Amino acid sequence: MAAMNLRVIQSQTPLADPAVVDLLNRLRGGELTSEGAGQVESIVRDILAQVRSHGDEAVIELTERIDKVQLDAAHLRVSAEEIRTAHEQADAAYLRVIRAAIANVKAYQQHIKVQAPTMLRRGGRELGVRYTPINRVGVYVPGGKAFYPSSMIMTIVPALTAGVKEIALASPPSFKGSINPMMLAIAAELGVTEVYRIGGAIAVAALAYGTKSIKPVEKIVGPGNAFVAQAKRQVLGKVGIDSIAGPSEVLIIADRTARADWVAADMLAQAEHDPGSAILVTDSRELAEAVVGEIQTQLPQLERAAAIGAALERYSAIVVVPDLAIACDVANEFATEHLQIQTANDEAMLAKIRNAGAIFLGGQTPVPLGDYYAGPSHVLPTGGTARFFSPLSVNDFMKASSVLRYDHASLLADAPDVAEFARREGLTGHANAIEKRRS
Repeated sequence: MAAMNLRVIQSQTPLADPAVVDLLNRLRGGELTSEGAGQVESIVRDILAQVRSHGDEAVIELTERIDKVQLDAAHLRVSAEEIRTAHEQADAAYLRVIRAAIANVKAYQQHIKVQAPTMLRRGGRELGVRYTPINRVGVYVPGGKAFYPSSMIMTIVPALTAGVKEIALASPPSFKGSINPMMLAIAAELGVTEVYRIGGAIAVAALAYGTKSIKPVEKIVGPGNAFVAQAKRQVLGKVGIDSIAGPSEVLIIADRTARADWVAADMLAQAEHDPGSAILVTDSRELAEAVVGEIQTQLPQLERAAAIGAALERYSAIVVVPDLAIACDVANEFATEHLQIQTANDEAMLAKIRNAGAIFLGGQTPVPLGDYYAGPSHVLPTGGTARFFSPLSVNDFMKASSVLRYDHASLLADAPDVAEFARREGLTGHANAIEKRRS
């Protein structure tokens, strides 16, 4: 069984241990993301160029060639009737859960929405900031087996909370030539009426560059495969993007007070992403051995046991360290998407953490709460990028503009210094714009 090959690494200096370093390299832009990267980059570049040059014609031709679905320009967009019918026929019990999740996410996003502070006043100088929402956003949703309704909620609700006026949704026509009906039902629930049946790099290109049928957007968000990620990378600058997402990951800091069955279940849940990475860092050899035993017991009961076992073997490990301070050092170095803390003093551990996408405190707070329901978006930095990136939120759909206002006395007071700066940089026109106002 694959779980038998889950590595247990005991090390006094884990960040210098070759086995730990190897695992870190695999997760940080290495094996999980680089295989075939050159070929993907070339294919995507060609798709983007075709759509940019030929618009709808290229979208239709590429969709037939790649997705094996024949479309015409009139049917790129899903009709309002199809969206309405999908909503009317949706499972009522599931919609109830969807509505509860939407409410939770909206409440959290409203709570953290950035607000402009009062103006900074220094004499006759007023300095401030103004926040305005992005006007038009494209949301990509994978189709077929990869369809995750939670990702729609976690991307669209923050955008709506920010005040985004136009949201264009795109997904591949993988359901009888159309889009998953539940996706359409959720779109209706969220008030999104602009939905396109195009997928992959084709969709990213159409959203970024626009076609006769599709108005270009200003930012593209949402998960996808390697082709979607590469397309987002290549259109960055033409439009904004949320991130270049990699495989999902969790690191768990736990001590002897943690329940082995819960920790094992948490590791299995993350490995289920196929591939996913689950790392336990503990100061307890006894807990490490108990978790291995629990994984062996729980794994055969899961539907995706084979894939989970492979992810545990290849991208996961249990690291036994001398103390929890070192465990926190390991967590900060890995800077994982999800970080769970299950110890006798979670707050003390939290105080030592600098790098993590989302932090789940205590044994009663498993990652699926954040994946689906609690409120924070589950679109999180992966592959160590939590060192410098943040989770997607309402504030990513807003932009700041600096606001400045001087009266004449304040201009006169600052003019000599500003003019001197300008002349020192050889920009006499800048100095002249100041000097003209001194009279």
